[in-house]
Amino acid sequence: MYHALLNKEKKLAVIGLGYVGLPLALAFARHLAVVGYDINEERLALLKKGIDPGNELDGEAFQDKDIVFTSSVETLREASFYIIAVPTPIDRHHQPDLKALLDATRMVAALLQPGDYVVYESTVYPGCTEEDCLPLLERISGMKAGKDFKIGYSPERINPGDKEHTLQNTVKIISAGDAEALDTLDQVYALIVEAGLHRAPAIKVAEAAKIIENTQRDVNIALMNELSIIFDRMQINTFDVLTAAGTKWNFQPFSPGLVGGHCIGVDPYYLVYKARELNYHPKMINSGRFVNDSMGGYIGKKIVKKMIAQGKNILGARALVMGLTFKENVSDIRNSKVVDIIRELKDYGMEVDVTDPYASAQEVEREYGFTLKAEPGTGYDAVIVAVAHKDYLKLDESWFLDKINETAVFGDVKGIYRGRITRMAYWSL
Repeated sequence: MYHALLNKEKKLAVIGLGYVGLPLALAFARHLAVVGYDINEERLALLKKGIDPGNELDGEAFQDKDIVFTSSVETLREASFYIIAVPTPIDRHHQPDLKALLDATRMVAALLQPGDYVVYESTVYPGCTEEDCLPLLERISGMKAGKDFKIGYSPERINPGDKEHTLQNTVKIISAGDAEALDTLDQVYALIVEAGLHRAPAIKVAEAAKIIENTQRDVNIALMNELSIIFDRMQINTFDVLTAAGTKWNFQPFSPGLVGGHCIGVDPYYLVYKARELNYHPKMINSGRFVNDSMGGYIGKKIVKKMIAQGKNILGARALVMGLTFKENVSDIRNSKVVDIIRELKDYGMEVDVTDPYASAQEVEREYGFTLKAEPGTGYDAVIVAVAHKDYLKLDESWFLDKINETAVFGDVKGIYRGRITRMAYWSL
């Protein structure tokens, strides 16, 4: 398979061209003939023009690449090495939503030919590839894994907005159904990953490794968030405490904040789901999720209390929320916990304006049902800097003073203005 791909006698396909699949497809297209498949026609139209809808890659990343962007199953049929990188979110009950993954699996299963490879990159709970996807592949294709086609799993490690830890320079985990398949995955992925590959002994091990990477961060951030609630009652600043504690060589540099997005705020629920299936109810993971999922509402309430302390009438008061994306310097608004702050303020009868230099107004309207303002107005009773975008770092207090009433509360979720706000009632986690 490897030599046939390298000689372009066979093609590699990447299914799902989001923040994971697109850089993967373009990286392989430097060396191989690639089919980039997606069902989103708007996304495909931009990709064909050399535009990344997620604003992670510039036009240069598309140049001199042997790739076809398509939504045609017939074009996808030309491939022999399929990489599935579709989203695996959770539903409103915090249960794994495998619809996109299983739909992609059914589609590929109907196209499989003897000797083909199917590799999954989507984040799943341990066992999902072999217990949920593999039976579909075998039943629909009428073939047996290992004998007629090969299966593998290589969890993505893309960090949106991070230009340092890229696909190329981050060690990649690979796993497969048998030794021959693992050797082939090693050869194929070595074409694009310079940092090296880690060969996991089993697919379940690779799935579990991906899950705990984000679960570990979730639990640690939850600890920081809980500490921030305690320190707030002690009337000491959490970031001051962390700066002091960080002078010890083995103190881990986690900080409080909102945990949203499609990784840290989602992946632990996949592990919880599998654990419950095995009759174990994980206490620490669930506690971490509870704390982190509650922070948006907590922040909203703290701002309201600060405003009441200033003697403000909350009903009809105006607030400016700056930043809506799930993390700084990215355009992705999926599972943004800033929305919880906004909803909390509105529940108290406040009028809320929201700005973000990276988010798409159309996507915000479609996803959350409110309008994103191009520029902030004036006459605000509260300003909340919810996301630490680089665009906000250069703003000084005078910029904010022009936007507020005579008195106002300043909410600094990530503590980026600590020590710089003196003429407003300052609060941070």
